[in-house]
Amino acid sequence: MSAARTREPGEIFGPRTTLFADVLSIGVVTALACLPVVTVPAALSTACAVLRGVRDNRPVTAGRYLALLRRRPLGRDLVAGFTALAGVLLLTADLALAAAGLPGARAFSVVAALAGAGALAVALRACARPESATDWRAAVRRAAGDAVRDPGGSALVLLALAAAVLCAWMMLPLAFLAPGPLALALTAIDVRDAGARRRAGGTRPARKNLSVPAEQEAA
Repeated sequence: MSAARTREPGEIFGPRTTLFADVLSIGVVTALACLPVVTVPAALSTACAVLRGVRDNRPVTAGRYLALLRRRPLGRDLVAGFTALAGVLLLTADLALAAAGLPGARAFSVVAALAGAGALAVALRACARPESATDWRAAVRRAAGDAVRDPGGSALVLLALAAAVLCAWMMLPLAFLAPGPLALALTAIDVRDAGARRRAGGTRPARKNLSVPAEQEAA
């Protein structure tokens, strides 16, 4: 599979984007990679890296996904995974305490839900950043800036996640396919945001179409 080299105005990946079957195959391997739970950030980041490679005419295959996943820094990915899991558990515990009828529970629940949604949007946008392949701190820092500067994109990120969760809830087997379209949505939002910054003449240098450092592509 290859992407066309020319793009019409407003197109993200090109006139002939990744085949839907390719996206679903990436969804399956991503879902399998997510099974240990603490590997979710690394798995989703790798899926975004593979899909970002479409713009460089790189193949969207399960083999390339596994190759990139094996080359990731395991220690940093595990730290990111445990941090994300701790955040989810903390938010769940807070909401459970609020539901128990503590004073001010309603206001606290609203604040906690909003904070959780914001943190989730930043985390998902960080997975789509090219920096997440090697440096999670830089990815999260820049994703936080993206979330503040582009609230519409953050809303789209949450909508994409809601759609994936809804599909999985309606039909359990779709849980093994949903990560593919979710990663495609996250990648498209990040690429669109980078293009908007370039058109606006931002001060930050334009990012190349990075999925992983070039030396990591050498087999």
